[in-house]
Amino acid sequence: MQCPGAQYLSSPFPPPPAPVWKASAERTPRQREWRPQLYRKCTDTTWLFLFFLFWTGLMFITGYSVAAGATGRLLFGYDSFGNVCGKKNSPVEGAPLSGQDMTRKKHVFFMNSCNPEVKDVRLNSTILCVSRCPEEQLSTLEEVQLFADNNGSFLCVYSLNSINYTQNPNAYSLCPRLPVPPSKSFPLFNRCIPQTPECYSLFASVLINDVDILHRILSGIMSGRDIILGLCIFALALSLGMIVTFRFITTLLVHIFIALIILGLLFVCGVLWWLYYDYTHDLSIELDTERENMKCLLGFAILSTVITAVLLGLIFVLRKRIKLTVELFQVINKAISNSPFLLLQPLWTFAILIFFWVFWVAVLLSLGTAGAARVIEGGQVEYQPLVGIRYMWWYHLIGLIWTSEFILACQQMTVAGALVTCYFNRNKNDPPDRPILWSLSILFCYHQGTAIKGSFLITLMRIPRTILMYISNALKGKQHGVWSRCVFRCCFCCFWCLDKWLRQFNQDAYPATAINGTDFCTSAQDALKLLSKNSSHFTSVNCFGDFIIFLGKVLVVCFTVFGGLMAFNYNRALQVWVIPLLLVTFFAYLVAHSFLSVFETVLDALFLCFAVDLETNDGSSEKPYFMDQEFLSFVKSINRVNAARAQGAERSLRNEEGMELQPVV
Repeated sequence: MQCPGAQYLSSPFPPPPAPVWKASAERTPRQREWRPQLYRKCTDTTWLFLFFLFWTGLMFITGYSVAAGATGRLLFGYDSFGNVCGKKNSPVEGAPLSGQDMTRKKHVFFMNSCNPEVKDVRLNSTILCVSRCPEEQLSTLEEVQLFADNNGSFLCVYSLNSINYTQNPNAYSLCPRLPVPPSKSFPLFNRCIPQTPECYSLFASVLINDVDILHRILSGIMSGRDIILGLCIFALALSLGMIVTFRFITTLLVHIFIALIILGLLFVCGVLWWLYYDYTHDLSIELDTERENMKCLLGFAILSTVITAVLLGLIFVLRKRIKLTVELFQVINKAISNSPFLLLQPLWTFAILIFFWVFWVAVLLSLGTAGAARVIEGGQVEYQPLVGIRYMWWYHLIGLIWTSEFILACQQMTVAGALVTCYFNRNKNDPPDRPILWSLSILFCYHQGTAIKGSFLITLMRIPRTILMYISNALKGKQHGVWSRCVFRCCFCCFWCLDKWLRQFNQDAYPATAINGTDFCTSAQDALKLLSKNSSHFTSVNCFGDFIIFLGKVLVVCFTVFGGLMAFNYNRALQVWVIPLLLVTFFAYLVAHSFLSVFETVLDALFLCFAVDLETNDGSSEKPYFMDQEFLSFVKSINRVNAARAQGAERSLRNEEGMELQPVV
């Protein structure tokens, strides 16, 4: 089956005359025509208004968090007696140690930060404001007293004078548990953070009210932070290298690329199984960290083996399409060359997302400090959350998902709009000036509502998944039935599949909006009809192009994981290093996806433009195609491959029909 107009691309005969297609504003019951960039109006304005109202609510929450919360307590920190460090404080009724002048005491010091007994009783860890963090370990009260005399930094409760540190019989309960670990002030918030990995992990796990397994994970992250940072930079460099590879791709590079992927997959699987075997025969397997590493390694080895088998099977099945894939990427690179700054769009998007996430976390933390002071035993002060804060947290969470998806949708529409502007340009020798800025102006003037509506559909799938995750964590330890676990997993799987389908749905709708200037639902419907109508023409090549881009992400992840395995395995008994490796793997895939997603967006938008071109033109002098000669030769190659495949299938069918049993004469 061929798409309409495709037969004229390879036919030597002129096409039959067709009525001249014109853009018209008349409203008739006939089927709507595609009008590339000839008509433009504001789309989905209702959703733009709803998003404005939603962000008005977010601004109200932000103002409320600043007014009702204590931004000073958030930024500068506060002690257990209601004093904000680094400023002069007002007294709290019933708290004798409140209302002190802490102008010179700008650092927050957590007593007993390395005391294991603090884990289950978080509030018993007294917090003080000090003028300097102890940078060396203090093992005795004499050293604590000497530190106070030399630096003017008092590490015991304010009511105890430094002269009495070694004389007061209650000094051990009023001073930090010995030995006091070396600590360093955090650059922005002036908290005294322990520097030893074990103490840091326990300190961090106490602060977020978690237990044993978390402090082992944090210990691995803390002790391997230099390796993690190096691997993240390595993943970023590999992603940039993949962009260069796709920009100058050739048949030889594709074969080398696929060979590297096969070797990388097999090598990572082999290393994981070898490490698991090595762990099972290690004499130190009685350590908890060793057992946890071994369990995680077994899970990773099984998962990587399944992924490797699936990918190798797909590579073997699709190996004959390498030549067409090279031609496809040459066409994509030709389209990108008209606006090469498209490859830098992920950097801008990532910067905007980081800025928004920092703002979101700041508001969330400020909401956490919105509370009324209450005096508890020992004259200490705690802050109770105000009524309605929990509902604001959920509203704030929806704002995080919706706004993040909207920013990503704007990137997709910008890339698609720039490609559409270059594709539907008659003079290929004179490409349009600044297509990215033109696409941005069209987006913000006409189609913000469409991006908002598409991002809301993704949010609509994310919210039930988040609620299910919250319920699952809340019921952990209570649900033991097989059916309940099965229901939760099925629900997670269904919402994940819907999320993936909606993302592809949006990726088809955004270019259609950029082409035709229609609203989201109309664009999605038109794109779906047109692509299904022409699916036999280019779907297989499009899918293989997406598969090659996905293999690029896999290559980045494989080499990053291999580097992590070699680096982390040297300190296997000191940390749960498999979890930091998983963190690095996730970051590597996220970075690779952010950069290579531009090629995916260009690929999908390019084929939609091609389908619209065939739908609205027939190659005649009155209605010539918009595609250039390189794209035209690529389409003819696809036609020849499809024709050869159809002839082979017909010949095979005839042979099967002729193979009938004949009577023996």
